[in-house]
Amino acid sequence: MNPSEPKTRTHPGAEPGFGRSLLNRVLAEHPDGDSRLTHVTELPARAAQLTTWPSWVSPDVVAAFQASGIEFPWSHQTRTADLAAGGQHVVVCTGTASGKSLGYQLPVLTTLREDPRATALYLSPTKALGADQLRATAALTHEGPLRDVHPATYDGDTPAEVRQWVRANARWVFTNPDMLHLGILRSHQRWARMLRRLRYVVVDECHAYRGVFGSHVALVLRRLHRLARHYGADPVFVLCSATTADPAVAASRLIGAPCVAVTEDGSPQGARTVALWEPALLAATGENGAPVRRPAVTEAARIMSDLVIEGARTLTFVRSRRAAESVAMETRRLLFEVDPQLAERVAAYRAGYLAEDRRELEAGLADGSLVGAATTTALELGVDIAGLDAVVIAGFPGTVASFWQQAGRAGRRTQGSLVVLVARDDPLDNYLVHHPRALLGRPVEATITDPHNPYVLGPHLLCAALEQPLTDAEVHDLGARELLADLAEQGLIRRRVNGSGLGRWYVTAAAAPHDAVDVRGGIGAPVAIVDEESGRLLGTADAGRAPATLHQGAVHLHQGETYVVDELDLDDGIAFVHADQPGWTTSARAVTSIALDEVTTERSHGEVTIALARVRVRSQVVGYLRRLPTGEVLDLIELDLPEQTLPTRAVLYTVTPKLLGRAGLDPKRVPGALHAAEHAAIGMLPLVASCDRWDIGGVSTAEHPDTGLPTVFVYDGHAGGAGFAERGFARLRTWLAATLSVVESCECPSGCPSCVQSPKCGNGNNPLDKAGADALLRAILAELPDDPAGDGGESEP
Repeated sequence: MNPSEPKTRTHPGAEPGFGRSLLNRVLAEHPDGDSRLTHVTELPARAAQLTTWPSWVSPDVVAAFQASGIEFPWSHQTRTADLAAGGQHVVVCTGTASGKSLGYQLPVLTTLREDPRATALYLSPTKALGADQLRATAALTHEGPLRDVHPATYDGDTPAEVRQWVRANARWVFTNPDMLHLGILRSHQRWARMLRRLRYVVVDECHAYRGVFGSHVALVLRRLHRLARHYGADPVFVLCSATTADPAVAASRLIGAPCVAVTEDGSPQGARTVALWEPALLAATGENGAPVRRPAVTEAARIMSDLVIEGARTLTFVRSRRAAESVAMETRRLLFEVDPQLAERVAAYRAGYLAEDRRELEAGLADGSLVGAATTTALELGVDIAGLDAVVIAGFPGTVASFWQQAGRAGRRTQGSLVVLVARDDPLDNYLVHHPRALLGRPVEATITDPHNPYVLGPHLLCAALEQPLTDAEVHDLGARELLADLAEQGLIRRRVNGSGLGRWYVTAAAAPHDAVDVRGGIGAPVAIVDEESGRLLGTADAGRAPATLHQGAVHLHQGETYVVDELDLDDGIAFVHADQPGWTTSARAVTSIALDEVTTERSHGEVTIALARVRVRSQVVGYLRRLPTGEVLDLIELDLPEQTLPTRAVLYTVTPKLLGRAGLDPKRVPGALHAAEHAAIGMLPLVASCDRWDIGGVSTAEHPDTGLPTVFVYDGHAGGAGFAERGFARLRTWLAATLSVVESCECPSGCPSCVQSPKCGNGNNPLDKAGADALLRAILAELPDDPAGDGGESEP
């Protein structure tokens, strides 16, 4: 659920609900609780909006749902199903546990029941979610008239003999974008039976497809649609999304075709109390003596123990498996002092458990034998845990959609519940707990994809041409003639002309493009991450980002497990790691310069000029910091790694000396003011673009050689860009206004990690002038006009 308007703080004397009574218990146990609590919102209960079953739905399908306990559908389920059955691509964008799956199950199962040769495809970003949806579908179809649907999984774990059966017999295939790319599209001739009769494609949790990953998936979906049309099918796409800004635009860009959005949620929802919590500053200090806050995971464990003592079944979300174990352990320690038996009813719930272990834990939470669990955000999707009394979120999970996804685990139906967001020491967390409207109001972040990025599009063009030669008309529609000409020069593709003068593009015999595309990876040759002790391949990383994340000594997290990097070999594309619990984290320090290649859009507003540009970023990792969990800096270790060059896109602004004078900034203060404003802006871009601060970078300079003026750049950290800079440019005033707000509202005297310090600054967060950044941003905002009303920062596909 994502309310359109935040509620005010509970009025004194009002009858407290169940969620508020839980919060009062937490406050009673924390001497400074009231000062840590920055906002409380009471979200009212919502009644169900029931409808009748659509007349076109097969009676057998209706009977199957009624046998499973669903007497009537909710309004958004009916609306989604009607649109899909009518042949329109549709995205249903409603809250967690709102039953979005019924919206696609009705048309898919009806079609498969009425046409014995029809097929459907289901895609999910995680195996866990796909397995849960397959289980639900199998329960509906395992006997009776729907038994010929034959739903089946096709993923990396599917045995070879089962894969053969799926290709020959399954009519509803459950897979993921990786296997669609490598296993189905590459070998489409073997899947002709399914593709020829493909009626529906379901894209679940589509808000997860963002940035470079989303751009890859967008092109995989276009290739799927292209091959389906080649075989004579024209499937309808049904997408499911958590609440985001402009879901129709984002979904349309993802599938490459117009999409209708269903956003009115007809499911029931219990009353919820949402509390925003900011941990206190500690006596300990971080880099350059800056104050640091009590770690969010420590505070979350204290809150969780108070809730469990009160009898509330509680789920705490953290960012890593190590943190999940830490929160569970600390919660058990606190509970043991009160009731040793209660301490045994708290567990860590994390990725990596066997399916049966996960099911046992889920059952424990459902029947009350377990009263608390700490879980990683990796299990945000595909977790069958519902109806809890409370959810504690240790650190903003990166997007508003993810926040509501996690919050939705509490009070899923009609019971009241409590949600507590505990802020990390981070600018965005700081902003959100002091500006609840940005979190609880209408979402401003958009799901960003850029399928036209040449570094992503080029390899997919080669894959598409190998699957079925590209026509000149297709190349024209994609605007890719110049890109294909470059690929032809490299000997990867060639154009042949038939007798009528029409050209077709064919991949050369030496090319094997599918293996070169890592749908979840970055751009270019990936770096393999290998456990040196077992020889097991843990995963891959983008080669361009490896020096900053996989340098020698780096602490690397994989599915919540902690590893330390022993060696990074960039020539062979491999990083050797070993499992360890070092007790600290690492953050790379890099020196960066940036050159303007081409300004693509430019606007002048008085003494400020803003622009979108193609840039070339040169960076060199020169060392890394080791930090304790408290935020204290242990030391800086120097490194000598080669310089990296990144062609990408950036949003930038320049200011004139006149504006700086008006802001009261003399020349000595300008570098520190620009630097602090740049850091804070990087931390705040995720507010309007669904990115992580590690997806982007920045450079500020008192006089840039290409502009001749004081300039701040914020650039995408992926070759060719990922769409984040464009979103920042489109929402610049909203973005910078939020940046100013976080700077001026932070209680530190001269800068800290919650406002202007960056964990990855190559200059050691020096110079930084927090007061100067405040004055600079105020002066810039006085020049900028409002962002265009309703501008989602994206265009139609």
